[in-house]
Amino acid sequence: MKGKYKAAIALLLLIILLPLTLLLTLAQWVPTLAGVWLPAGTRIAFEKSPRLTRNALVISDLRYLVDDCEIARVEDATLSHPSRWKINIAALDLNSNCLSKIPASEPTPAAPKTLAEWQSMLPNTWLTIDRLTLSPWQQWQGKLTASLTPTMQDIHYDGEQFSLRGKLRGQSLTISDVILNLPDYKQPITLVGEFTLPLVPDGLPVQGHALATFSVPQIPSLLDADLAWKENQGQLVLVARESGEPLLDLPWQITPEQLTISDGRWRWDRAGIPLSGRLGLKIDNWQQGTENALISGRMNVLTQGDAGKGNAVLTFGPGKLSMDNSAMPLQLTGEAKQNDLTLYAGLPATLTGSLTDPRLTFASGALLRSRGRIIDSLNIDEVRWPLAGVALTQKGIDGRLQAILRAHEKEMGDFTLHLDGRANDFLPDNGLWQWRYWGDGHFTPMNARWDVAGRGEWRDSVIELSELSTGFDKLQYGTMLASEPRLVLDSPIRWQRDPDQPHFSGALSFDAKQTTFSGGSVLPASTLKFSVDGTNPTLFQYKGTLHAEAIGPVQVNGRWDGERLRGQAWWPKQSLNVFQPLIPPDWKMTLREGELYAQVAFSAAPDQGFEAGGHGVLTGGSVWMPDNKINGVDFVLPFRFSEGTWTLGTRGPVTLRIGEVVNQVTARSITADLQGDYPWSDARPLLLTDVSVDLLGGKVTMQQLRLPQHDAALLRVQNISSSELIGAINPKQFAMSGPFSGALPFWLDNEKWIIKDGWLTNAGPMTLRIDKDTADAMVKDNETAAGAINWLRYMEISQSWTKLNLDNLGELTLASTLRGASRVEGQTQAVNLNYTHQENLFTLWRSLRFGDNLQTWLEQHAALPDYRCPTGKECKEQP
Repeated sequence: MKGKYKAAIALLLLIILLPLTLLLTLAQWVPTLAGVWLPAGTRIAFEKSPRLTRNALVISDLRYLVDDCEIARVEDATLSHPSRWKINIAALDLNSNCLSKIPASEPTPAAPKTLAEWQSMLPNTWLTIDRLTLSPWQQWQGKLTASLTPTMQDIHYDGEQFSLRGKLRGQSLTISDVILNLPDYKQPITLVGEFTLPLVPDGLPVQGHALATFSVPQIPSLLDADLAWKENQGQLVLVARESGEPLLDLPWQITPEQLTISDGRWRWDRAGIPLSGRLGLKIDNWQQGTENALISGRMNVLTQGDAGKGNAVLTFGPGKLSMDNSAMPLQLTGEAKQNDLTLYAGLPATLTGSLTDPRLTFASGALLRSRGRIIDSLNIDEVRWPLAGVALTQKGIDGRLQAILRAHEKEMGDFTLHLDGRANDFLPDNGLWQWRYWGDGHFTPMNARWDVAGRGEWRDSVIELSELSTGFDKLQYGTMLASEPRLVLDSPIRWQRDPDQPHFSGALSFDAKQTTFSGGSVLPASTLKFSVDGTNPTLFQYKGTLHAEAIGPVQVNGRWDGERLRGQAWWPKQSLNVFQPLIPPDWKMTLREGELYAQVAFSAAPDQGFEAGGHGVLTGGSVWMPDNKINGVDFVLPFRFSEGTWTLGTRGPVTLRIGEVVNQVTARSITADLQGDYPWSDARPLLLTDVSVDLLGGKVTMQQLRLPQHDAALLRVQNISSSELIGAINPKQFAMSGPFSGALPFWLDNEKWIIKDGWLTNAGPMTLRIDKDTADAMVKDNETAAGAINWLRYMEISQSWTKLNLDNLGELTLASTLRGASRVEGQTQAVNLNYTHQENLFTLWRSLRFGDNLQTWLEQHAALPDYRCPTGKECKEQP
């Protein structure tokens, strides 16, 4: 009996201790036991042993691996059974990259095959995963909740980027709410649909209908997608909601061996170019994954422009798109047209590499060409982009980049430009692109040839122009001829595009040899040197100096903000004689004295044009010429230029002061003020005021001349000395003395008159004396008029009145009445002389032979009475 008791006690201890031991050693025996049902080569592992609480089994950490690749990781899972199985998981991480490493195995005979069999195996379960993550798409992580029974499976998924509500009853799947938020898209994609799943869950649903709504940045309205199919065929239609026009129509057929899209149609008119075409696609072995599927297809693109219709065709395949090593031949051929521009393409290429890192390499003969007109005036004769050997990857462009441009402009001329360089994994602000460029052309308006050459590179976020030389052999416009102007770099132009530390800098020099003008004026060799400094080419400051030998330097500085150019220029005070080379030698003009300085502020923008304002000052100017001298010139010019109008005298009038002009007639104390707009208008006239000049012992003044002119400007002549006037003209035939005054209504803007109804009168006693030889000669030649001529040998004028008119052809008409007394040989005779004279003033000024004209007139027209009054007696006035 004793042995039986021992056996019973041992069995009791085994019954009690075995479950306890199994619970305490779950981490050791469960992975081994699970390996019996897991696929070959896979295993599970625990970092911490599971533990049993009062109500649940707690698994802190569980990993599912294939070799050393972690397929799944479970954190903080609890299993309980309040009324049905309840599984709560804090985090489940899945790694899709490990799935391809699971070795293939034959299904066991007992494995479920149909959807119903799979569903019948489901226990009544509540499943909650607080954070479900699928690598490498971590951005789609979210919370999964599921209610599972053999008859119905209800699934909810909620994440920041993706959410889903779905319910499966037998073969019927209903998607009630799908929301997908894509980066850079404000409008989320929404989808609803109903599907019928196949009996055996190894393919696509046997039929279904889905509606989706989404947006794209280029289209203002929403897009609606309608996908419907039954059995092995269906159709996808994409429609713009606002217009109701279909943008994509893809009829498709599918079999276990092949997916085919035949006679698909598409259109796109949001890029400024109406595009449309057809699409065909065939995928063989589509169920065998991307490694074994064979893809081929064809898509054409139709365009319409002023030059006609264009058609380009993209063919691809047969080839494969693989996660590891794609091999897809491509070729784009044909032409595209927009407005007057035509683009030709012949681009054979091959797509290789993995789908996550593809590489497109252009084959030998790959070439893009274009011709036509970009703008109305610029004609593109040909642009060529050879692309053979160039490769495109996610890292950027790699290979030799070339371009050749030939173009002409009707008014400006023709030109050719070349670009050649190499890119190494280049994308904007990443990688390296080095280039050199050169070209030449004709500049028709100035009858010149120009050339350009240089080098540069784009290395990561830095663009550097290291060499630049561009210029003309000459610039000729009218009678101006500039010799060999050229722009070169004094220091490289560098643009650091780093958003945190942007910087733009460089220095240039514009040099020109001697510039000649009409008549022999010469501007010496000139140089403009300037530097730029800022954050980018649309925001920088500049400063520089301009000088032409002794002329200058003019200091210039300002800023450019991408829309408006602003600046200031200072011309320091310097002697006027530095401008002597600008005076043609045959003018025989010498700049002797004076100083000049100026200051200008300016701005330019597309919406306002060019605007400027400032002032220039000339002090103590002196100019000598063979026939005259101008001394003591003071000139102040405040101005503003805007919208094609010069506003003269902005803070005060333009003032001109001249000390003296020494000529046949010396003028002194010349003053004039100018203020207003040019071109002028009634609303904004130009006023010349306070004109005054001391001349011939008297003064000539004008109070105001207004342009546009509605009334005559009155020139007042005050106490002009007739003797000084006659002395300046220097006629030998006669002499006069005494002052005269008058008023001359002056027209500058009249269809006929320069002076109309002007008058002159004596301001005091005047005398007229005819030279004795002249009078004797006239008496001898004209005995009839001898008596009258004798009375004019010496005449005292007590009253004179002259009416004067001058038309704009230079015809001067004088009508004079003279009253006075003639004294000859002690005899006194009252004289009334009516004198009319007509002369072209322009010719007279050139000849200055007024005395000869008077002599001729007197000879022909003098007819005075020939009697004398007794000495001391009053004489009767002769009419």
